[in-house]
Amino acid sequence: MNALIALLAFASASGDGLDSASEGPITSNEVHAAIDRGIAFLLKDQRSDGSWGGPQGSVTTWSGDVWSNPETHRAWKVATTGLCGAALIEVGSSDDARKAADRAVRYLIDNADVRRPDVWDTMNNWAYIYGLQGLARAHGSPRYEGSAVRAEIADAGRKYLEKLERFQSLNGGWGYLEFNGPRTRRPQWATSFMTAAAVVAMQQANGAGFEVDQKVIDRAVRVVNRCRLPNGAYTYRVRTVPNLNSAYIDQVKGSLSRIPVCQTALMLSGQEISLEDRRFGLVHFFRDHKFLGIAMHKPIPHEAYYANSGYFYMFGHYYASLVIEGLPVAERSVYRPKLWHEILQIQQRDGSMWDYDMHGYDRPYGVAYGLMALGRSLKE
Repeated sequence: MNALIALLAFASASGDGLDSASEGPITSNEVHAAIDRGIAFLLKDQRSDGSWGGPQGSVTTWSGDVWSNPETHRAWKVATTGLCGAALIEVGSSDDARKAADRAVRYLIDNADVRRPDVWDTMNNWAYIYGLQGLARAHGSPRYEGSAVRAEIADAGRKYLEKLERFQSLNGGWGYLEFNGPRTRRPQWATSFMTAAAVVAMQQANGAGFEVDQKVIDRAVRVVNRCRLPNGAYTYRVRTVPNLNSAYIDQVKGSLSRIPVCQTALMLSGQEISLEDRRFGLVHFFRDHKFLGIAMHKPIPHEAYYANSGYFYMFGHYYASLVIEGLPVAERSVYRPKLWHEILQIQQRDGSMWDYDMHGYDRPYGVAYGLMALGRSLKE
């Protein structure tokens, strides 16, 4: 009953379409101010070794009991630092922000040897994806051109790419756990959204001058296409044959944050995603956004409607910003205010943004996704 009341209240406040009258206009000056607050949070929250996040701080006891492997936490710390470093390179302009990005790059270089934590735990893949993305941003930045560290960035980037290839699942994708048995050295289980995020990172690395094995990308692109359903959604997990009688998580309302990343991965790889399909994903993302909002801050994954999880929130908004960025100029103004509203409404007084309680990682990764989304949405 309480969940129903919350759903009705959120739907009433948020509206159900792109013409919602309840959303007041947000100015670009307010967005710039939100970016400044987010940068200030990252500068304050950065560790002395250049990283962000750590095993402390989770209020969910089950999380601490399950995720106790130090290598799991190192993987999350590398992934979080990759995101934060990329965000500071993209939107930070002050000397303090540039120095913080330098420390993040150094941490990513020095921790390129992240290992698989356990036979069932492949969280190391998040480190390879976002560690690579952070280094790609650095390698492509004018700040590092001609510097001695640029060669180190390229060398570390190759290590992340080699690890990505080594842990590409037998089906061609990537996952964060290994459910199938017997468990093999090369994992078997994979998800659409992690595979798509890996493709985006590899294509960004391509654009930054890294040498990426095209065969690795091609296998992953086939996986993302395999997850694409006729209803416009993308299946959560990678299946040999997609289940067209989609489970609740594979309905569009359970796929809101997977559609943008999968579309982005395919478009960056030269696949045709029609303007109509992109509009479809964005319209549903904002029209049905209440289902992401209901899941936000809930402590147990997939406990909300359509099996949405809190950690889908900032992830989905970042990749939605990439889809918006690729729209015709005249259409960006339709979706940009929606994106601003949904991100700015969750920013905390200290400048942080968070969607899911995850030890010391949630606020820095949330801010990083938010800063990159806001920064890209300001582009004309």
